[in-house]
Amino acid sequence: MNFHQLFLVLAMVMAITLSSTTSETTHLPPADRQMPTSFQGTGRFLGQKPRPVFTCNRRPEICKMRGSPGPFCCNKICVDVETDKFNCGMCGKKCSYSKICCEGKCVSPLSNPKHCGRCNHHCGKGKSCVYGMCSYA
Repeated sequence: MNFHQLFLVLAMVMAITLSSTTSETTHLPPADRQMPTSFQGTGRFLGQKPRPVFTCNRRPEICKMRGSPGPFCCNKICVDVETDKFNCGMCGKKCSYSKICCEGKCVSPLSNPKHCGRCNHHCGKGKSCVYGMCSYA
């Protein structure tokens, strides 16, 4: 079989496969259709309608609802100022590249003995934090 013929056959098989898996929910009424929770198995990613995004600029009480990323409204987004790297301690306060936000403060997880490797991971009395590990040496 010639290379061009093989390429044409493979292209046709791929087109048929993609066209049969692009929409699994087209037979459902619009009210019953749901957006997929993962990108696996979805076709036409750019053709999908975006999910609704709720902003808290007019209704900050939505940040206190169950499932919200945080109880505070910063720049129209619900955040937790205790752990958010871009709003650490207050709205707009960013932690530098190598730091994380723990308890509303920017700390270095590579060398801080109270937050060694992650937030609230104490090394203990007399132990040091090196490269994010307690008593490395």
